Amino acid sequence: MRMMHFYPESWPLHTPFVISRGSRTEARVVVVEIEQDGITGVGECTPYARYGESEQSVIVQLASVTHAMEHDVSREILQQLLPAGAARNAVDCALWDLERQLNNKTLAELVGVTLPARIDMAQTLSINEPELMAQAALEYWQAGARLLKIKLDDSLITERMVAIHTAVPDATLIVDANESWQPEGLAARCQLLADLGVVMLEQPLPAEQDSVLQHFIHPLPICADESCHTRQQLPALKDNYEMVNIKLDKTGGLTEALLLAQQASDQGFAVMLGCMLCTSRGIAAALPLVSFARFIDLDGPTWLSMDAAPHLKYRCGSITL
Repeated sequence: MRMMHFYPESWPLHTPFVISRGSRTEARVVVVEIEQDGITGVGECTPYARYGESEQSVIVQLASVTHAMEHDVSREILQQLLPAGAARNAVDCALWDLERQLNNKTLAELVGVTLPARIDMAQTLSINEPELMAQAALEYWQAGARLLKIKLDDSLITERMVAIHTAVPDATLIVDANESWQPEGLAARCQLLADLGVVMLEQPLPAEQDSVLQHFIHPLPICADESCHTRQQLPALKDNYEMVNIKLDKTGGLTEALLLAQQASDQGFAVMLGCMLCTSRGIAAALPLVSFARFIDLDGPTWLSMDAAPHLKYRCGSITL
């Protein structure tokens, strides 16, 4: 018989993290532990208000499945017990972690993939004044990052992007507007980004305005983030987006994420692998998806003042395994 426990944690950030919908100074996560035969599997999730989640709502969801999980419910049955989202992610990843320990394997071995010794990834620039974003970009570049993800809102777009491009002309740039733009002016903004060498634009419009993109001619790939949670959204994304951003907290865990990654790839979508603000526990669970991804954005723990043990070996722009 298993035992399941869960509890919230708060991890202060070393620098405020600012995106279009607000600023954060801490990462608030919920941890799930599932113990069996003296071994404990651990999973972590980040409740996200944009998706109607809070620590309390996640804890209520976890409490609703505690009895079932203590009676050896499988990952497959879990998909029916909880909807896609943070709570299911924490339980699903705890089950994966338990299974890989019971089988004396790494998570990659259990999934059946091989991970590289070094994973190159994006470093994120949160929203700030143009000159400060340019300074941060240069510091990242000098520290080794070659892929930069730039957070933008609906103001100072030209000023911020020109300043960053001038500071790091050889960096590969991707832009994330977090749903903060509107259809009016979108074409001009896309052209500006393309002219500055930006290689991808992530979720420029609110998810409910996806239909605008159906006949929209654009000079760079557009990636669905808030618009893509599970395989169910893929049919609606066709002809609107060229890429999808896969995050375990959206898919409800690694089980659905692996299926989404495969189906998205089969349907011609490029894949970005992303994360919320989280500890290394949340990132380690996502690593088996690396081989699917064109862009990897797993820098959540690099914003923390202190990471959970055992922490991954981060350098600016990469993870070493």
